Amino acid sequence: MAPYCIRKYKESDRKPVLQLFAQGMYEHVPATFRHMLRLPKTLLVIFGVPFSLLLISGSWLLAIMSSFTLLLFLWYLARYTWNDYVENCLRTDMADISKSYMSTRGSCFWVAESGGDVVGTVGALAVESPPLGKKQVELFHLSVSMKHRGEGIAKALVRTVLQFAREQGYNEVVLSTSILQHSALAVYQKMGFQNTGQFFLNKNWRLMGIPVNELIYQVPSQPEDM
Repeated sequence: MAPYCIRKYKESDRKPVLQLFAQGMYEHVPATFRHMLRLPKTLLVIFGVPFSLLLISGSWLLAIMSSFTLLLFLWYLARYTWNDYVENCLRTDMADISKSYMSTRGSCFWVAESGGDVVGTVGALAVESPPLGKKQVELFHLSVSMKHRGEGIAKALVRTVLQFAREQGYNEVVLSTSILQHSALAVYQKMGFQNTGQFFLNKNWRLMGIPVNELIYQVPSQPEDM
């Protein structure tokens, strides 16, 4: 296990940070595709359309080609949805990481570095309109390079955000993550985050049957072992 350190983001990190972020998101495409294949409505279409075409035309070739086309469409939908998410982030908070995260008090971005390479990221942004009486910060873009997973880097990055929240006087840390991001969900839950609800990012996510979990961590007033 190679040693690593967690430090604040600097502008020279931009390229590897964006590469790591995009790679981490595109890793979910196969899982998204498999998830859609298990949905009852998907199975109805995949088997129902070819069977109907076979009954109408009597052509096995047409039925097989329709099945292949439907599968290609599902793969495209999965790929398109994650690509759209990445591009939206690159147009918003990730367009200028220094400006979004490093220019104001109460927000920050960190990288995990090992052997001179960026192998992990996480960000924290102040919530602009929190519930009355609350001061919230939102955790964004937790990502760890595939070859460095299992080394405790994700937990260390989350601890960094929680410590930052305590130091900045936040009451709560909030975040959103899809139901397909099982490893991230497990890390968050082990570290004390509680699920508070679900929502769909947009119509594509609803079509694919993939809700996003909302989680919250209550920041203790006194330091605790994590």
